Amino acid sequence: QVQLVESGGGLVQPGGSLRLSCTASGISFRLNDMGWYRQAPGKPRELVAHITHFGSTNYADSVKGRFTISRDNAENTAYLQINSLKPEDTAVYYCTIAELWGQGTQITVSS
Repeated sequence: QVQLVESGGGLVQPGGSLRLSCTASGISFRLNDMGWYRQAPGKPRELVAHITHFGSTNYADSVKGRFTISRDNAENTAYLQINSLKPEDTAVYYCTIAELWGQGTQITVSS
């Protein structure tokens, strides 16, 4: 069975932090790149962070310096550490590996 399971979203005040997790099963996790996307209502889906199977990373300009993507191959899990949250970060966040997608987790940033 091939599956991605996401967790970690929620409601947070501006300036707060969250950590998203995405655990994969049924695939060779360590051989694949991972990515995090987000989609806000009325806006296109946006790639916010990417990590290769070697551990190299890149980020969208809008999140650079605030978001950190990482992976733990022993646990088949990728993470997105999100700091200094802004209201414009409000969106559904999705993890992806190869052509597989998680179910999405909602982040709402509001005072």
